Amino acid sequence: MKIAFIGGGNMAAALISGLIKRGVAAADLCAIDPNEDARKRNEQQFGVKTAASTADAGLAACDAVVLAVKPQILKSVAESLAPHLKASQLVVSIVAGIRMDDMSRWLNAHARIVRVMPNTPALIGMGVTGLVATQSVDEAGCALASQVLGAVGETVWFDDEAKIDAVTAISGSGPAYVFYFIEALQEAARQLGMKEEQGRALAVATFTGAAQLAANSDEPPSLLRERVTSKGGTTAAALALFEASGIKDAIVRGALAADARAKEMGDEFGKQ
Repeated sequence: MKIAFIGGGNMAAALISGLIKRGVAAADLCAIDPNEDARKRNEQQFGVKTAASTADAGLAACDAVVLAVKPQILKSVAESLAPHLKASQLVVSIVAGIRMDDMSRWLNAHARIVRVMPNTPALIGMGVTGLVATQSVDEAGCALASQVLGAVGETVWFDDEAKIDAVTAISGSGPAYVFYFIEALQEAARQLGMKEEQGRALAVATFTGAAQLAANSDEPPSLLRERVTSKGGTTAAALALFEASGIKDAIVRGALAADARAKEMGDEFGKQ
């Protein structure tokens, strides 16, 4: 398996690291980035080949090309990639918002495309990624995409590309929601007289433990919550205030706003 990454930033580095840990040879991976510092970092950290442009990368030998760039520049990147792309090669895009039809158009009607949305816990191998493929991607192509993204965590496949915008809203943006709540707990700890490191330790460990408990349980989160909540107790007092403040509804509306923005980005950048 030979894979080229266009864009050598944090997510590409996470994928490269995960693949090497799973036995892929560094010599079979290439990171393409015009930024010299990014190339040097990937060379020194992982021992992979690097190139400044697609023309210098020897893409003909690659089984897959992973697009890991900002949405704003994907069109120009795709157009520079198109002359070097073979019909048999798989293109995997981790670019938020950009639809497969638009990518295909920029890639001179290339048909084998998988659109994915990972999240930042991939940086420590604990991510989750939603994936969707064009009809031209066969079982082997899907397996290859699963292998690449599975190197940094769990994978969830979808049949409808519109669901990838929803993945962006739930798990793609989701870590920020969690960090936001941790910030709030740390602030509460500060107001209750704790030192910063004490509040951080309690807040982070609580999220880690509760998430693992939910992951290891067959019971719904609502039941797990009820088991912590004694009638008239401290947890009930906090949850009653959360409900009165509409916090759950605000979280849901926030995720829906993220989904709407993902769709807007697709419309905005797809017009290029």
